[in-house]
Amino acid sequence: MTELATHTTATGDDTVAGVHPALVAFVNREARLADEARYSEWESLWADDGVYWVPMHPDDDPARTIGYVYDNRARIKSRIAQLNTGVRHSQTPPSTMRRLISNFEDGGRDGADHVVESNFVLYEYRYHLTTWAGRYIHRIRETDDGLRLAGKTVHLVNAGGPLPTMSFLI
Repeated sequence: MTELATHTTATGDDTVAGVHPALVAFVNREARLADEARYSEWESLWADDGVYWVPMHPDDDPARTIGYVYDNRARIKSRIAQLNTGVRHSQTPPSTMRRLISNFEDGGRDGADHVVESNFVLYEYRYHLTTWAGRYIHRIRETDDGLRLAGKTVHLVNAGGPLPTMSFLI
């Protein structure tokens, strides 16, 4: 039985802006694992067909335009292997990060997946402080093994302009 099906409360409604608390907890855990460079644990959250996308513009179509990141499951695994070496030049020394996630909204369903949208601010420190901000769209799937990330889209506020190096998980 999945986390969503087994969750009950005394009041019957403890959602965050209509988003099930298990989905909010999943999004928060995914962010914490990335912030703490617990990359193998972060990777284990992904479904086999998961896609991680950071487009250059909100209306982009990944089939027709280039994005900053468009990783299928194999590329996610490769990215994590690189980060886990600890010697990736663009992350030596590694960034220290912490993000705040808010304004959770229920984005409905995309087939079998729950869609959860939220705003974020990410503080990255590596020689100087860089602030990243934008909107997340998480597609979360219930499986027999628990919740899995079927997709993550990151719409950066400043995606249309010049960006500093993004060599970590946003």
